[in-house]
Amino acid sequence: MLIKMGIRYGSKESIELCDMIGRKMAYQAIESSSLLAEEYGSYLKYDMNAVSRSAYWSKHTNQLNRDRIFYNGLRNSQLLTIAPTGSLSSMLGVSGGIEPIYANYYERKTESLHGHDEYYKVYTPIVKKYMETYGLNDDSKLPEYFTTAQKLDYKERIDIQAIWQEHIDASISSTVNVPNDFTIEDVEKLYLYAWEKGLKGVTIFRDGCARTGILSADTKKDTKDVQDLEPYSVDNLPRGTVIKADDNCVGRKRTLHTGCGTLHCEAFFDPDTGDLLETYFSKGSSGGCNQFMIGLSRMISLSSRGGIDIYSIVDQLKSAGTCPSYAVRKATKHDTSVGSSCPVAIGNALIDMYKEVMSDICVDEEDEKKVEEKKEIENVRDKNRSTKCPECGYELFFEGGCNTCKNCGWSKCD
Repeated sequence: MLIKMGIRYGSKESIELCDMIGRKMAYQAIESSSLLAEEYGSYLKYDMNAVSRSAYWSKHTNQLNRDRIFYNGLRNSQLLTIAPTGSLSSMLGVSGGIEPIYANYYERKTESLHGHDEYYKVYTPIVKKYMETYGLNDDSKLPEYFTTAQKLDYKERIDIQAIWQEHIDASISSTVNVPNDFTIEDVEKLYLYAWEKGLKGVTIFRDGCARTGILSADTKKDTKDVQDLEPYSVDNLPRGTVIKADDNCVGRKRTLHTGCGTLHCEAFFDPDTGDLLETYFSKGSSGGCNQFMIGLSRMISLSSRGGIDIYSIVDQLKSAGTCPSYAVRKATKHDTSVGSSCPVAIGNALIDMYKEVMSDICVDEEDEKKVEEKKEIENVRDKNRSTKCPECGYELFFEGGCNTCKNCGWSKCD
């Protein structure tokens, strides 16, 4: 509305206009509620004495309707509010309530068949209409009253909310957008100014924060940028993206007995989704090559943080086959962990720890659905396996003239 009237958001003229509209809205809301009360009765806990003492009442009534309200009462205990409209306005293609336009445009990417991505601007409807009407090819040529949330001075933004709040008896949901270089001291000044102006509350969003805003104009993110963000589910990673494992991971440990000695296996999982994020392997006082274990743990960590699910990783580990040292110790001492080699034993341990974590964490419905989907995939894999191992139930492979289990090391020839 302000843009169509050629008035800059946050200016003195815009504040005076909002004050006039808000006062009229409040008066009409009280008047209408009184007429409804005349027909249907006032709300159950209506108290004329309490209502008449409020500053809101005295500011938005005159002697004529005060007498009517005193006689009729009010039908509504709450009259006006201003709800959040960030997502809603984007969905419907309309303005965001009392908030300014977030940005004149946002960038959209299309994946080209010629081997490169194309970026193009998608303009806000009112901006697009104005540019088409006046033949503009760049938003930099727009009049100064086309101000946006990102460029607006925060004091002007709060002034608008403050004037509207004078005419709202319930409350207001509204976000002040501030630039990335907005300091802690600036935030303190913002909140103090909001308090001085009598705001009931205010929300701020600082551009470039790890938590993405409801609205965002910056859609270009390379892999390096994404790696610096907070971790998120491996189920929706773009190809080539490796997420960062945060310090709040959930850890589990298993001590494995292999053909070469003791192997310590540690795994760390996302506390919200249960996704595997990192692994660390180290041998005991005796055992195999420690450098091999370090390399294997780093590759598993990289794969898991790159979007490969734990079941696919473990499938590859179980394809490592049988280790002679493992088989000899299994046959002679019978104290090896379930598996036929170190990679297979690690795979079994990872699945065991993963299932333990998933049973411990509190997951929402969407995460629970993902867990069930993963379980279904594993069940399908189990059903598709032909010959089963009599000891552990995994698929038998025919190698060296004999059926062998790569999971526990059982062999029919034994």
